[in-house]
Amino acid sequence: MNYNNYKSVDYFNLDDFYSSEHKLIRQSIRDWVNRSLKPIIDEANHKHEFPKQIIKQLGALGAFGPYIPLKYGGAGLDYISYGLIMQELERGDSGIRSVASVQSSLVMYPIFEFGNEEQRQKYLPKLASGELVGAFGLTEPNHGSDPGAMETNIVDKGDYYLLNGAKMWITNSPIADIAIVWAKDEQQIVRGLIVEKGMSGFSAPETHNKWSLRASITGELVFENVKIPKENILPNIKGLKGPMKCLNSARYGIAWGVIGAAMDCYDTALNYALERKQFNKPIASFQLQQKKLAEILTDITKAQLMAWRIGTLKNDNRATPSQISMIKRNNVQMALNTARESRQILGAMGISGDYPIMRHMINLESVITYEGTHDIHLLITGFDITKISSFK
Repeated sequence: MNYNNYKSVDYFNLDDFYSSEHKLIRQSIRDWVNRSLKPIIDEANHKHEFPKQIIKQLGALGAFGPYIPLKYGGAGLDYISYGLIMQELERGDSGIRSVASVQSSLVMYPIFEFGNEEQRQKYLPKLASGELVGAFGLTEPNHGSDPGAMETNIVDKGDYYLLNGAKMWITNSPIADIAIVWAKDEQQIVRGLIVEKGMSGFSAPETHNKWSLRASITGELVFENVKIPKENILPNIKGLKGPMKCLNSARYGIAWGVIGAAMDCYDTALNYALERKQFNKPIASFQLQQKKLAEILTDITKAQLMAWRIGTLKNDNRATPSQISMIKRNNVQMALNTARESRQILGAMGISGDYPIMRHMINLESVITYEGTHDIHLLITGFDITKISSFK
């Protein structure tokens, strides 16, 4: 299959707003996806295997922490560049974008934002290159949408902290060299800490039998009396605002990423509709198919406009958590609806592994749940409108 035949979607000429650097970055990631990811992703998905060889490749591309300053190994790019990178990666596969999102927004971001200079110098360059892989531990077996009720805890033992608890549904955990873990101290204040692979009592079993994100590796983080050196505490943050700021960064990237999945589904459906003939003419000539394609294109265009606008706001440090919450919810729903409608255009062929649509669809069933569920994001917007919390 010639993956270079992909035609990007830009009905409202949004490229007019992107710099030559933005377009060059987007094209470099697009070329890598076509060359190195598309040919292997379906087999990886079928085998439920994460293609580990891509980690160093993504590091070389600058896909890890692209907005992190150059002095720490990042590319020093703006947030629209980050969004475009996530978009092109998710055009390949949501699971692969998840790997980059976690490394960038949930591991590198908190070390840069909440860590000290020694921690930044020690970890960020190796995370940027892919020499180190990171994971993010917030969700627990009994606490997902209510992270404030977390049970994972640390106890001050003088020279170190003793960590106990467990996290689950953790992207990268079985292969992670470090994990950014959030736990409550003895005063019930949430603290961030860096847990390193090999620490006694720390294990990361893999989660099996997933029907979604099968090309991404997922697992748990289990802590049984793990001794955490005090220099591994993130010193510049206390409370739930720490992990929430990380999630805001990740949600921003997701809002861009899912546009890529939607565009891949649309491109596949459009080409199929033009080529597939029934009743002696292409099915693209039928009104119902044109209706589907027109609605999909409209929805993608609206999502692109929202993403561009939130990107400009984020570049100016003006994007609010509620705005990011809204766009994450809207764009993921758009992408999932696009996958479902595109699958119908292909008919029975839509479930075939010869086409990417079903893989995108089942991946997006996870994306609509993680980093804040679809319904929770709706309630975040409701709170912003009414100033009345529905959570308590």
